[in-house]
Amino acid sequence: MAKRNRLLILILTIGVFGILNTEMGVIGILPSIAEHFDVSITRAGWLVSLFAIAVAVSGPTMPLLFSGMNRKKVMLLVLGVFVAGNVVSIIAPNFTVALIARVVPAIFHPVYCSLAFTAAAASVSKEEASKAVSKVFIGVSAGMVIGVPIASFMASAASLQMAMAFFAVVNMAVIVATLLFVPSMPVEERISYGAQVSVLRRSTTWLSIAAVIFLNGAVFGVYSYLAEYLKTVTTMSSSAVSVVLFIFGGANIIGNVVAGKLLTDRAIQSVVSFPFVLGAAYILLFLFGQFSIPVAVITFIWGIIAGIGGNINQYLMMSSAPDAPDFANGMFISSCNVGTTLGTAAGGLLISGMGTPYVVFVGFLFLVLGFVTILLRNVRAVTQTNLNSL
Repeated sequence: MAKRNRLLILILTIGVFGILNTEMGVIGILPSIAEHFDVSITRAGWLVSLFAIAVAVSGPTMPLLFSGMNRKKVMLLVLGVFVAGNVVSIIAPNFTVALIARVVPAIFHPVYCSLAFTAAAASVSKEEASKAVSKVFIGVSAGMVIGVPIASFMASAASLQMAMAFFAVVNMAVIVATLLFVPSMPVEERISYGAQVSVLRRSTTWLSIAAVIFLNGAVFGVYSYLAEYLKTVTTMSSSAVSVVLFIFGGANIIGNVVAGKLLTDRAIQSVVSFPFVLGAAYILLFLFGQFSIPVAVITFIWGIIAGIGGNINQYLMMSSAPDAPDFANGMFISSCNVGTTLGTAAGGLLISGMGTPYVVFVGFLFLVLGFVTILLRNVRAVTQTNLNSL
């Protein structure tokens, strides 16, 4: 049983990597896409922004819609949609078709990811759930930070079509592994749509949503401009920037492993201390941003903290609605995308007004808002527990 569960979690991790790789990998080949379809780089960027918007919009609804179906069948359906979208992207005759081939899979994105988190947690004991979810998060981190340089390398070394074929191959491999090794996963206790949506009546749910938005905004409001920061403030070469970005990605994966143990043994303490730890990393980045070696070390530490933060966000949502796991995970994915969008927009505005060195201030602002929201959430949770005990 333990061996089968490990294999299931591994397949889910690779599956999530394939989904996130499809989402984020195009960032590394946007110039090639713009040239291929003869569009501006700004218009090519719609492939990223519209994908994120589709995920944010479908996050609360699509996992809810499929929550009563056999999870293995749903996963195969979503992976099939992604493979089809990948193939159409390769042979798309124009940019409009390529854009549609991106947006349609994006609508199904939250379904697979939410089911992956739920299935991983359900495959182990309640006490080990956080560790299982943290392993799936490795796929999230790898898809977000490793897929970009891989796609970029394949486009430059071979062709744009080969880079996009990489997305399809990964997703196709997961389909085969799911067919062969993932057991049927029927929903044993179906929760009505009304019962799942009713978790929105709880103030702790809305406070969790707000906390996820702020905490994710705190990370991506700064990380989205890390390459620009390294070039203009630290004055690194392009090759050095790539190395530091890889350092962040590797550290992010380490953070996921660390988070599993932290949230299993000291969940509340980890959640409350997170804004302070990340804030301390931003202070160091602001003070030593001009020096290459200190920045590389700080980025490594920051990457670990960011990896832990992703798991904390998922824990906040799941612990506020444990009776509707698929819906809660969908809300988590949607909230993360909203946070990323708001944080990135705020970071851009601050850079335009004050300059790149001060982008960390966006992180501080979102961390303060996140900490206040966490405190309010904890107070509300304690109050509700006391009322239920009466």
